[in-house]
Amino acid sequence: MAAIPLPALHASHAGCWLAEPNSDTGGRETRGCSKGEAINAAADTPMLMINAPLVATRLGYPDLSGLDLLELFAFVHPARFCVPTARGLAHALDLAEPEDDAAIPAFLQAAAGALIAHCESDAWAEREGAWSTLQSLMRLRWPWAQVLSPHVRKPEKPEKWLFSRLPEWEDAPERPQPAQVLIEENEAEGHLARLTGEGAERREGQRAYTRSASGVFAPRESRGRPHLLLAQAGTGIGKTLGYLAPAALWAQKAHGTVWVSTYTKNLQRQLRRESARAWPERRADGTPPVVVRKGRENYLCLLNLEDALQGGFAGRPAILAQLVARWAAYSRDGDMIGGDLPGWLGTLFRKRGIAALTDQRGECIYAGCPHYRKCFIERAARASAQADLVIANHALVMINAARGRHHGPAPTRIVFDEGHHVFDAADSTFAAALTGQEAIELRRWIVGPERNARGRRRGLAARLADVASYDEAGGEAVEDAVEAAGVLPSEGWLGRLAEGMPQGPVEELLGQVRALTYARDESGGQEAGYGIETEIAQLPGPLIEAAQSAQQALAAIRKPLLTLGVRLSAILEDPPDWLDGQGRARIEGARHSLAWRVDLVAAWEALLGRLGGPTDPDFVDWFAVDRNDSREFDIGVHRRWLDPMQPFAKVVLEPAHGVMLTSATLTDRGEAGEDWEGAIAASGAPHIALQPKTGSHASPFDYAARAEVLIVTDIKRGDLPALAGAYARLIEAAGGGTLGLFTAIRRLRAVYGRIADRLARAGLPLYAQHVDPIDTGTLTDIFRDDRSASLLGTDALRDGVDVPGESLRCVVMESVPWPRPTILHRARRAANGGGAYDDRLIRARIAQAFGRLIRTREDAGHFVVLSAAFPSRLLTAFPPGTPITRVTLDEALARVAAGPPGVQDATETGTLNGHLSPP
Repeated sequence: MAAIPLPALHASHAGCWLAEPNSDTGGRETRGCSKGEAINAAADTPMLMINAPLVATRLGYPDLSGLDLLELFAFVHPARFCVPTARGLAHALDLAEPEDDAAIPAFLQAAAGALIAHCESDAWAEREGAWSTLQSLMRLRWPWAQVLSPHVRKPEKPEKWLFSRLPEWEDAPERPQPAQVLIEENEAEGHLARLTGEGAERREGQRAYTRSASGVFAPRESRGRPHLLLAQAGTGIGKTLGYLAPAALWAQKAHGTVWVSTYTKNLQRQLRRESARAWPERRADGTPPVVVRKGRENYLCLLNLEDALQGGFAGRPAILAQLVARWAAYSRDGDMIGGDLPGWLGTLFRKRGIAALTDQRGECIYAGCPHYRKCFIERAARASAQADLVIANHALVMINAARGRHHGPAPTRIVFDEGHHVFDAADSTFAAALTGQEAIELRRWIVGPERNARGRRRGLAARLADVASYDEAGGEAVEDAVEAAGVLPSEGWLGRLAEGMPQGPVEELLGQVRALTYARDESGGQEAGYGIETEIAQLPGPLIEAAQSAQQALAAIRKPLLTLGVRLSAILEDPPDWLDGQGRARIEGARHSLAWRVDLVAAWEALLGRLGGPTDPDFVDWFAVDRNDSREFDIGVHRRWLDPMQPFAKVVLEPAHGVMLTSATLTDRGEAGEDWEGAIAASGAPHIALQPKTGSHASPFDYAARAEVLIVTDIKRGDLPALAGAYARLIEAAGGGTLGLFTAIRRLRAVYGRIADRLARAGLPLYAQHVDPIDTGTLTDIFRDDRSASLLGTDALRDGVDVPGESLRCVVMESVPWPRPTILHRARRAANGGGAYDDRLIRARIAQAFGRLIRTREDAGHFVVLSAAFPSRLLTAFPPGTPITRVTLDEALARVAAGPPGVQDATETGTLNGHLSPP
């Protein structure tokens, strides 16, 4: 296996290095160079590199291109995991890791040689389809195509096209309703013992948790009154197997389906792994007993892919489409977001190519699609109807319940893991917003794409041409809807509003909303470049008149859509001779799409109908101009439920038979202990007059011996140089392995810009959300893989990041995570106890952030808060017994440098019973 004779380039915050074409694997001909020299060399000759967009960011040269080894890896090993760093590539290829940055160029030459040599090997498992894809990539001038061509032999027989290779899903009879069975507590506990295996540690907390979870699966006694359990389980209890044990028993005995819903993709992956203990990969008949379900926008749309492969994409996106086609042939389930498609692949191509290959806009034509029988989305939906366990997310469960669209029976036994996020998911799901972007999407769905638009998007007339020709009334309804939708915003609407030249009643309304929001905003967001908003009160007459005109225009759209839905139902009831099974399925799909868009327009009409009238105490309404770095990207009217658990209770809880909400932070922990009254209120149970059962199971971890909270008191708020210096010194003291959490993206970027070079020169790589051109999941993978790396981020890293072991040994929060003072927050604060409501939110955020630190019994580390005035009332967010000390930065540095904490004498550390001792 020889190194490939091509030049290689590596750039980091520590410097730049070049390896000449004939460098050996020892890297003796590798030399350091300036950024300018590296840019000139890359402009002259295609260079080997890894993660070209990241290298381009390090060089400050966005036009960088070359031979990216990640693209080569995606071609050679589609659907295989790889951390997108030199270290990660070494692990994936079973090569020796490069010792330092200077050794990386020579390593890239060796890695490229290994990948190319594998293409010549008879052991290449992913050979099928490679030659045909390579010919297409040659025509697209993919940089690797010429290099690979001599090493990928032409097959003896022509290779099948992707769409011929994919298997078809098969219909199955609807599953009968589940049997009414009772899962005894001792029975569930026994099954838990079998799942954990002989010799496994006996965890009393987990056993108690399993016993309580078994009651969720008991037969329901009254309609509309499900068994509801709120179960708090501290980190380390083993709650996943704790609820899977009774769930597996019930599914086996009742022949029913249990849905487990999560908030993060990371937990979905963990559930998939853990479920293998309770269920086989396949049943005897070949069907999967466990299915992962996500929203349509997560899966590859084969029709979009076909369009991209046949000219819908051009340039670099067309290369992406070919690599995605390679992946699709080997993918487990076609899941592009969090599945087996490498998360870094889309980021290599800059534009939103991955999103364009999914069904982002609900445009599916169902049975009208030539790939309908091979569709990944339909396969997952049908498999879930026959599954014992469906792993889904909160949003999908709620949306399906609200729209009543289920393949098979609706879920009746549901476990909401990460239950502390159910409120947030309900808040988004049951929201209403009439914005320019939403309105333009509706226009495109009805009318079709704008002129000169690329892609396969079609309007209603094109999608239902056969129906329109057969049914005169249906055809007239389509024409009326297309004509009425012409008044909705179109391309260029933001520019027209900025110039004061709106077109149509909806743009006129949005123009009035924009002007009033700017006139009344007092947040300071205008100068800072942030989005701005204003409450809907004391509205001027012209705006109310514009709202009435827009409401009438929306009603003119909704009426023909309703008529069309009625005509489609009539065709299904009395079908013509030409309507076959596929045609029926296509009309069913069209009727569903119509129904939820009719509901959407009706919600907009209701929203506008209240402008200028009395307020509804159940809702919070406001106007907003959404901006990013002072650039406007949307304008609209927004409505949220004051308590979104009210519709959640009606559409999710009430029809269910058993529901469980579980989390490590289900209750607030104030000075009086666990607040179960607040947790019950937040579950939605009071809205259906239900008293849930509750259970609390403390973490088995020894926080007193394995963790320490340090509150640094000498970093002034707003002192950016001091904040950046503190982060740098803490990361240096910890030797990397630090997760830095910020409440503002702007401060994150500023701190990163000040310290990244300094840390890199010390051999401590730093990565950051909102800075590096890498998705959050991949950033976490990189962080997990390198114990010397550190990662900065915001909310997405505070929740759901699971990095056990030495890779995470220090968490640093820049400040107390105060809630943003939005109009919505102000209303909820006023309705829920004022300052006490804020404290509950903050303690929950701190508890979640602290939960990142200790993931296993062996983990240990420091949790540092850079806040001179951290309120004592928030200290109960930390687990009981955790040592908490107010210190200067120098004292904090000494403690962090000393390594993970051990058991310390409370009198020596200035703590008492896990909380601050009195002065």
